[in-house]
Amino acid sequence: MLPLQGRFIPPKRRLPLLISKILQVSLIKNFIPKRKFASRKGENGKVLVVGGSYLYHGAPILSSIAALRCGTDLVYTCVPKINVQATRAISPNLIVLPLVDAKLTRGAVHKLLGALPKELDSATIGMGLAIQDVEALKSLTNSLLGRDVRLSLDASALVPDILPIIKNKNVVVTPHAGEFKRLFGELPPDSKKERVLIVEKHAKENSVTILLKGPTDIVSDGNKTFLNVKKTPAMTVGGTGDVLSGLVAGMLSKNRNPIEAAAAAVFINGKAGTLAQRKYGLHMMATDLLEFIPAVMKPFDRVQ
Repeated sequence: MLPLQGRFIPPKRRLPLLISKILQVSLIKNFIPKRKFASRKGENGKVLVVGGSYLYHGAPILSSIAALRCGTDLVYTCVPKINVQATRAISPNLIVLPLVDAKLTRGAVHKLLGALPKELDSATIGMGLAIQDVEALKSLTNSLLGRDVRLSLDASALVPDILPIIKNKNVVVTPHAGEFKRLFGELPPDSKKERVLIVEKHAKENSVTILLKGPTDIVSDGNKTFLNVKKTPAMTVGGTGDVLSGLVAGMLSKNRNPIEAAAAAVFINGKAGTLAQRKYGLHMMATDLLEFIPAVMKPFDRVQ
């Protein structure tokens, strides 16, 4: 640039756009470990799901079954005591742990931590969860991180107070646009390029992996960015994000690298949505995704 009247006028500066990769089967294969032929129960993942409320009893169920469907060995589903009977009735595959209160309180967290099994691999928190006290959420998050449990946070767990606790702790957050604004204070723009920039910026600043849900899902840790392009308008139906949360936790129980686990989960979720939309059109439900997860996982079912 030529000097103007003896002064150099630099171009307007902005954060650089990282090179984004489109998620494909060949890439995802690198993110899902092979299963050992002689593995025993529990060695392929132990997951905790904490969610649910009087109104949203189904959310943690969707997450839990999704985690099982992606190959996790054991899933502990923690729901308020008012939801325990209904949750147990849905599936005998779920190990249900009651929260002693209808909402997440410090007392409920204290009792839950005493009842949890040892050596959990991962956990997902927030789907449909009613939180009475943000200090309870912070206590639960801190305790699980202290046990070296990989975490994924969604929905009501996505509050600004949690950011200092999860910074630089290999945590995945899975907001939609509105939750992103609540968590980071900025609404993602409609432009895909600008959307990628804002995700990369906040992932870098907060040292977390962000999975921003949308027509094109964006996964970034501030150093790497992956895009999951979908053509599934039927996935606006409630509950598909809960399925995704379970998949993230399931993948984290196998691969402790948060961006790789999140990328694998969002790819599987999107492909299951494509198959469900193909069968049911715009009338699909979130439970339909669960039906197709095994088919999507088949290319990644490898044994060593």
